[in-house]
Amino acid sequence: MSAPATPSRSSRAGRGLSNGTFGFLLTLPALALFAAVIMYPLIGALTTSLYKQSLVIPGRSFVGLDNFRFVLENQFWPVLKNTLVFAGGATALAVALGLALALALNSRLPGRGFLRGAFIFPWVIPGVVVSFVWLWIFNANYGILNGLLLRLHLVDHPVVWLGQPGTAMWAVIVAKVWASFPWIMVMLLAGLQTVPGTLHEAAALDGAGTLQRFWHVTLPHLRGILGVVVLLELIWNFQHFDTIYVMTNGGPAGATTTFAVAVYNTAFKGFNLGRAGALGALWMVLLLVLVVVYVRLSERGEKR
Repeated sequence: MSAPATPSRSSRAGRGLSNGTFGFLLTLPALALFAAVIMYPLIGALTTSLYKQSLVIPGRSFVGLDNFRFVLENQFWPVLKNTLVFAGGATALAVALGLALALALNSRLPGRGFLRGAFIFPWVIPGVVVSFVWLWIFNANYGILNGLLLRLHLVDHPVVWLGQPGTAMWAVIVAKVWASFPWIMVMLLAGLQTVPGTLHEAAALDGAGTLQRFWHVTLPHLRGILGVVVLLELIWNFQHFDTIYVMTNGGPAGATTTFAVAVYNTAFKGFNLGRAGALGALWMVLLLVLVVVYVRLSERGEKR
């Protein structure tokens, strides 16, 4: 009597999970969380943008693209201008300050170990706390900035920094720069550590000055990380909310109203969810452009 045939290794493997199925099961909890936390609200907001819907009145009616038409004719372009000014100004100043401090801390500066820790301090403070600190600094009646300028006789009367369109935007930019330059400094300082010292020594022997060594030796080594830092900071500033909302609430006369503040005020102060959804959808499209550029830049850096 012959022995029963044992299943072959291939048939046993066939009854198990394939690598693709097993991988999908591992990512299923993350995909479910992504769908619940990101995709569902996103689809809901895009759907709401096609309806006339109030936050206080029940029910809604389909209006098609009327919300987009209203937003483009009344809110979009001034808000886009303010957002570009804020994001561009806050990014440029923060990167310039972070790069300058990174270069200083990478040199043989006395006490640089202590300074490296001290300069991180603004980054670890919650954004709302930072906003209230700068709100006090720029206060027209008892702010420390006006007190200092009056004592030095640089101004004749207190300046209403947050109450004038010409100065309010720069005030919130300064506050944002103070909160964000430390992480830029740390990233660029890490990049500076990778620049070979022998290249600087060789350039110095060839007669290159400090600026020439920075331009031809240091900057080429920092180009990749500098591009990523600039894009990330630009993306974050493009959607920043707390500093502007706490300090000016988008005022005066809408001079500091960016997309984040406009969407919030339209939905929760104007109670118009449809127009807020339309404004948010346009804002998302602009953000996607920056995200695509960042992803392409990251992929190019990995291929190198």
